[in-house]
Amino acid sequence: MTTSWLTLIGLGEDGSFSTAAHTTLETADIIYGSARHFELVPALSGEKRLWPSPFSKVFDDLAELKGRSVAVLATGDPQWYGIGSSLARYFPSEEMAVFPAPSAFQLAAARLGWAVQETECLSIHGRPVDLLRAQLYPGARFLVLTSNGKAPTQVAKILTEEGYSKSRLTVLEHLGGNKERTASGTAAAWTGDVADFHTLAVEVIADPGTKVRSRVPGLADDFFRHDGKMTKQEVRAVTLAALKPYPGALLWDVGAGCGSVAIEWLRAANRTQAIALEPHADRRQMAAENAVALGVPHLDLRDANAPDGLRQLPEPDAIFIGGGLTADGMIETCLEALRTGGTLVANAVTLESEAVLLDAYRQHGGDLKRLSVQRASAVGGLTGWRPAMPVTQWSITKT
Repeated sequence: MTTSWLTLIGLGEDGSFSTAAHTTLETADIIYGSARHFELVPALSGEKRLWPSPFSKVFDDLAELKGRSVAVLATGDPQWYGIGSSLARYFPSEEMAVFPAPSAFQLAAARLGWAVQETECLSIHGRPVDLLRAQLYPGARFLVLTSNGKAPTQVAKILTEEGYSKSRLTVLEHLGGNKERTASGTAAAWTGDVADFHTLAVEVIADPGTKVRSRVPGLADDFFRHDGKMTKQEVRAVTLAALKPYPGALLWDVGAGCGSVAIEWLRAANRTQAIALEPHADRRQMAAENAVALGVPHLDLRDANAPDGLRQLPEPDAIFIGGGLTADGMIETCLEALRTGGTLVANAVTLESEAVLLDAYRQHGGDLKRLSVQRASAVGGLTGWRPAMPVTQWSITKT
């Protein structure tokens, strides 16, 4: 049985921590933490070390200390948007012992009387505030970890821009400490100075007429800035269903255009990733703007042509080919790169691209279908159907 040499200790705002962690902390050879942590727990016999700069250096530093008794001080629950989740990617769980304190989410929910399981717990600490745009819906309740005292004003601005200006914001400062303070207001009228160390609570209230953007794939086309060459709403919904997004999965979007498929992939499930290849600068710009506006600013846009631009990319869980199907070796390169069990989906609107998909279907199997959409519009004083260009779609799961 492996002995734990690395101990993570969560601290409250008042410096309190688990009784079970006392002995470990008293006997630790080396203790990592921030200046604030060491002020909260001053009586330590072990060697105190502040986090290095750059922070990523700490993982190598800790690895060299394996076998010694090392403690890490953290705020609240280290495993909930804390240092613990990062350390868990470098060190096996049997080498670590974790003693959490109540998290900021738990303390805030207790003050507000909210049920944690019915509340969205999010973090914009060191992350773009625009991520919140993808989370908005009427009646939502958020508890948000932030980077500094400017965050509530930034969040209020986003809520107002998105049509949720009546939403109520509550700032809970220094939870659990002697400087604890609460301040509330609406997004439209938000003002005031806020302490850097706080948790933000948001009750989302939609203004009259606000268009709700569901995270179910198939957003209306007018939510995207585009030049007309995009995967349209109905076809996009079918395409995402075929791609099967799930939490943590990586998509390659080949010939991304305005980014509509990759953006909906990122919105569809938590922790998804997407690399979008688009050689045209104007379309990459549109895709970048759409990604920010729709709450997925982490879309990874690449200036590259496929299939050459696919080399050296991380192994994907799904691939969508929306452009460049007639390039030599496109299908073969994508199938080879796709992980076993992953899905490839390709759409074609030209006869030449359709011929490529028919050949792929004959060689590899999978599913081949044609999608046709007609929309009602005026015909003189009456109403008739106007067909959109039919789309041929081939999809396959790699075995």
